[in-house]
Amino acid sequence: MRKKVTLITGANGEIGQALIEYLATHGDTAILALDIRPMKPALQKLCYTTIEGDILDTRLFERLVSEYAIQEIYHLAALLSTRAEFTPELAHRVNVQGTLNLLHLAIEQSRWQGQSVKFLFPSSIAVYGLPDLQTKSYAGAVKEYAWNLSTTMYGCNKMYCEHLGRYYAQNYRQLAADPEPYGVDFRSVRFPGLISAYTLPSGGTSDFAPEMIHSAAEGKPYACFVRADTRIPFMAMPDAVKALLDLSKPEKSTLKHLVYNVGSFSLSAGEIKDMVMQYFPEAQITFEPDLKRQQIVDTWPADVDDSSARDDWGWQPDYDARRAFDEYLIPNIAKRYRQD
Repeated sequence: MRKKVTLITGANGEIGQALIEYLATHGDTAILALDIRPMKPALQKLCYTTIEGDILDTRLFERLVSEYAIQEIYHLAALLSTRAEFTPELAHRVNVQGTLNLLHLAIEQSRWQGQSVKFLFPSSIAVYGLPDLQTKSYAGAVKEYAWNLSTTMYGCNKMYCEHLGRYYAQNYRQLAADPEPYGVDFRSVRFPGLISAYTLPSGGTSDFAPEMIHSAAEGKPYACFVRADTRIPFMAMPDAVKALLDLSKPEKSTLKHLVYNVGSFSLSAGEIKDMVMQYFPEAQITFEPDLKRQQIVDTWPADVDDSSARDDWGWQPDYDARRAFDEYLIPNIAKRYRQD
């Protein structure tokens, strides 16, 4: 018999590592972890099996179809926002074609198993594109359907993949003589900027927050690449994992949407500096905006309206700004550099 597994792509990433650790501790599923890089030994021990492979490799997916009964897919592999701007064509291949490959895998698994395979997809506030700061100010907390006019390749990729998920869930081969009876159970969370205490920031466009904290804990000066008044929503990494898991639980029939905003707290870069200085009063933090990156962040909303997630599946973050800093970010990041 094919082994029943939960597939996690991009398993070495920030969300992937946290998700594996949670599922291994609290779940009863066998984890099939996939990443283009070798998995860390500590993570390998938590998984049923790990595969070093590329989501653009269709032969790999033929193997997965033949060997496993995939119950859920957490498709976390992606080329992130900053790198995507330097290599937009590669970003499109990874982010869009890679997602299409996974959706095709899911439809084949759904067909074989006689039921829809759940497909959890992390989208991003990068899908939004507000035209100027005045509009950003009066727009306030933005709904899912508003201002979907991304100015970045990453944001365009995420938006298109949301549409692909909707197609595979509701309209796949709709003109065929025998349409697919099950489709894919596609569910997507639009994340704000994510801050992890355990993985280093990787140069993402929202990474000015974690970069500020890490530099202060390490005793290094930090020149923030956005203005002090720059405001976007953020979330602590444990809440990102919680959001994906919470969205995976309800019956499909109870969900009114396929794509949901989730929020936690909204802070300006200046407010983040003030909080960091409370813990590291000797920190040297200045503001030296990179005009190109600043221009991107200015198109993202100051906050998101996540009322649909709260109403439909009871979304409630565990960490507001104060608790995120007091209990999660500062103690764990500080410990990292004390060990070093």
